[in-house]
Amino acid sequence: MILPVDTLLLIVDVQGRLAQGVVRSEALEMATGKLVRACKILEVPVLLTEQYPKGLGATVEALKELLPGTVAVEKLSFSCCGSAEFMKQLRSFNRNDILVAGMEAHVCVYQTAVDLVEFGYNVHLVTDCVSSRSEENRMLGIRCIEKAGASLTSSEMAIFELLRTAEGERFKAISKIIKE
Repeated sequence: MILPVDTLLLIVDVQGRLAQGVVRSEALEMATGKLVRACKILEVPVLLTEQYPKGLGATVEALKELLPGTVAVEKLSFSCCGSAEFMKQLRSFNRNDILVAGMEAHVCVYQTAVDLVEFGYNVHLVTDCVSSRSEENRMLGIRCIEKAGASLTSSEMAIFELLRTAEGERFKAISKIIKE
């Protein structure tokens, strides 16, 4: 079970040109947006990456608006872990449970998740928050990530696992997010 004090949300490369070409892009953006909003309420930090933003564009506007002041780690390696700046930022949060969202499931998300598992992190792949240009590649990425040792979850499952109880102001705020 994940706890807010041990968890970080990693959003991998949800960028303009990539987002336009993946399956269920709108659903991914909506689910990821809800997860970001819940993480903010629960004080779970968010780390954001962008793969070659000059060519693929910046993070989609809907997510950028939810993360004011957050600067994406720019990278060229498919695995986020191939970036020294990413690893520096990741380690600075001192969190061992990593919720992973993003695109593409079979490339950057897959390679990052496998590296994180190999580095000893507990990886929780948020399946409704990952996509690829084809459903076949999306599903293959998810299967291979799970086989590498990651746990599968959904945005709603992760949110309620982080929340734990149906009481208080946090529950009320998160209930509104879930119902949207």
